[in-house]
Amino acid sequence: MEEINEVSSVAFICSDCGADCTYKPGTKNITCQYCGAKNEIAETNQAVEEQDFHEGLSNLDNQEPLLEKFVDCNACGASSSIDTQVTAANCPYCAAPFITTEAYETNGILPKSLIPFQIDKKQAQLNFKNWIQKSWFTPNDLKKASLNFEKFKGIYIPYWTYDANYDCQYTGLRGDHYYVTKTVKIGDKTTTRQVQKTKWSSAAGNVTGFHNDLLVIGSTSLPAKYVHKLEPWDLSKLTPYDKNYLSGFTVERYKIELEEGFETAKEIGKPTIKNKINNDIGGDAQRIQTMNTDYSNITYKHLLLPLYVCAYHFKGEVFQFLVNAQTGEVQGERPKSWIKIALAITIGLALVAAAILILQYLT
Repeated sequence: MEEINEVSSVAFICSDCGADCTYKPGTKNITCQYCGAKNEIAETNQAVEEQDFHEGLSNLDNQEPLLEKFVDCNACGASSSIDTQVTAANCPYCAAPFITTEAYETNGILPKSLIPFQIDKKQAQLNFKNWIQKSWFTPNDLKKASLNFEKFKGIYIPYWTYDANYDCQYTGLRGDHYYVTKTVKIGDKTTTRQVQKTKWSSAAGNVTGFHNDLLVIGSTSLPAKYVHKLEPWDLSKLTPYDKNYLSGFTVERYKIELEEGFETAKEIGKPTIKNKINNDIGGDAQRIQTMNTDYSNITYKHLLLPLYVCAYHFKGEVFQFLVNAQTGEVQGERPKSWIKIALAITIGLALVAAAILILQYLT
């Protein structure tokens, strides 16, 4: 991790025995790890509301304290919140010991909603093992290995969503296909065939529409290519922010700021606008030359989504994987068996050679 990431560990105390209580995934309960006491998380009629984007930007100087104290990891750069009464703790990402006397305060935009963990560690680990088994190129000894999941962490990752109306002025080219007859000679035979041509003409216009819930990750601590593959999330399951859902899990503070996130959202929404432009241009082919897009009625949500994060060692290398704790989807790094890859290439080349021989025989 090259960037500094801010995360927090959240715990609640059992009123019966004083031990830590944790949220039980897939339920509405926080449960004591020792006496088994259950406390139901109260239902709320509060709706998950959109926040005005420009108002949010204007209030950046008046941010609220996110959590009491943070401490930086000297090994990996992560920054985690810590209870002021704790004298010893470890980084949730690399397990390196913290220097707790160096804790500090920080402010930010508070999350207003989240999706609670829906699957527990046991199910997530089973999903990972099934994921490993699915790849034919995975070494057999990894499939048979007993993996150590001690550092298997449940983390709420910060995200932004953006809604906006767009109005895009464009210029481009419209292509209409037509066909001409061409005479060709193949050996001693002369034949004719239809050849496709395209007539291009200028096009211009504007398209309008609405982007709904463009999802942008606010974290820089995890490999983006794997996080994006964990989508889609069912955002209809968002619930108003409640600290009870965080108990027993880690919460990461966003590093992608509100305004920067909207710039990313624009890129995410651009293919939708391009498709609309192509439909507006019409014809058989389209080329977009310029796009000038204005956005209005911009709103955002700051929310937390649940992931399990783990790294495992195999033959001296470290491989990281992620589990979507709502859907169970697994993404990450898998070692490859070069013997199996070489075998697959050999088989592929043999099949190509056989196909060529068959084709030569038939002709």
